[in-house]
Amino acid sequence: MTAQSKRRALIETARTMNRVGLNQGTSGNLSLRLDEEFLITPSALAYDRCTTADLVRLDMNGEVTGGTRKPSSEWRIHRDIYRQRPEARAILHAHPPWCTTLACLQRDIPPFHYMVAVAGGSSIACAPYALFGSRQLSDNVLAALDEGRCACLLAHHGMVCFADGPDQVLALAIEVENLARVYVQALQVGEVPLLSGQEMEEVMERFAEYRNR
Repeated sequence: MTAQSKRRALIETARTMNRVGLNQGTSGNLSLRLDEEFLITPSALAYDRCTTADLVRLDMNGEVTGGTRKPSSEWRIHRDIYRQRPEARAILHAHPPWCTTLACLQRDIPPFHYMVAVAGGSSIACAPYALFGSRQLSDNVLAALDEGRCACLLAHHGMVCFADGPDQVLALAIEVENLARVYVQALQVGEVPLLSGQEMEEVMERFAEYRNR
């Protein structure tokens, strides 16, 4: 992809994020790795008004290297994930209603369904609450993404995930939101049976086989 096509893909993904109900208004943010830098959506600008020129480029020290707008207030989460997880090529942070419902209850998404493994672990952890934009929040997110996870909830806030590109990260966010919805619905009936650790290990091994084909 050219530099301009990457910018267009990031904006289209941001608009789709709102269109499919993962996010609303100017909340949430998206980024795309560019070697030793990354592009991120700007702060407080509606995605339907955002152009490729409005995207902000930062280096891995958090310094702005391109663009005239302020970067998203959550730039630190993006920068720190890119630093710690070299496989992360695109990051999505949003406030989808079902994920946020569980996040406000400070609840993980446990292994109630085998597709929980799509997020890289046997559960999808909920990072403890910290002020948005803070170093503590970023540290909490990194801890919740430990052990190979690529998605987590943020207590009283929302969710974040990363993948290999804009299309893949959007698909992952949609899947995590669907899992959150089904889990909340199941909780309305009563105690939700969970898959065992061994069963989830088998699922993750099968997923690894698919990725290596």
